[in-house]
Amino acid sequence: MDSLEWVDRTYVQKHKSEDPSTLRAMYYPNLRMYSTHGDTSKQKAPVDAALSFLFRFGRRAAMSLAIYMLSFLPIAGRFVLPAASFYAFKEAVGPVPATIVFGSGLFLPRKYLVIFLSSYFSSRSLMRELLEPYFSRIRFTKEQKRLWFRDREGLLFGFGVGFYLFLKIPLLGVLIYGIAEASTAYLVTKITDPPPSPAYSEKFAESQLRWTNKHAFLRLPLANLDANNAETEDSKHHQIKTQAPLGKKFS
Repeated sequence: MDSLEWVDRTYVQKHKSEDPSTLRAMYYPNLRMYSTHGDTSKQKAPVDAALSFLFRFGRRAAMSLAIYMLSFLPIAGRFVLPAASFYAFKEAVGPVPATIVFGSGLFLPRKYLVIFLSSYFSSRSLMRELLEPYFSRIRFTKEQKRLWFRDREGLLFGFGVGFYLFLKIPLLGVLIYGIAEASTAYLVTKITDPPPSPAYSEKFAESQLRWTNKHAFLRLPLANLDANNAETEDSKHHQIKTQAPLGKKFS
């Protein structure tokens, strides 16, 4: 949250000479008012939460071990890891790059595919950890959260895998994690809408499942990533009708 406040403050300073009516609403003032505990009546007991955590990661570990063991089968084994790489990578970057990964996997040694799959799933876990301050306040159902990640999967993979590789560097990795947190706060302002106050947040999570300005944002040059922040008539069309104005404009 401190990083998000810094992002808002930096945005204001960067655009202080521009027309205030074209600036986006702030994220931090409203988001800080959301409780991180949610509805306590729906929270799991500590034992149930621990068992759920162990079951989730135990299942992943079992699947990974099964795939690795199947890769030693005669004849068919050589296709197991490439096929697993294709299946995992297809949703993130599309079928063409995933097919290239599959084809490369038929010739690369097994250890490189294991490293690739490990990096892919570790980067996904890293992104979920970095985004936890956001999701602990904006409450999504399990299915909504899955759709939220799926609609942004390619960008989140590219963002997460870069930081994951830097985090593997001894000593430097600790410093990189702080940069990753600050960068994630900036990323949130690009792939989500400014949140309304908690009193008007009933349907906000549902409105965020689709990244409405995805194509416009991905076409922007790196030097002008704020260009899509102006509240145009087109962007207003995508706001949910039941919410109050998304925060106070800077003036």
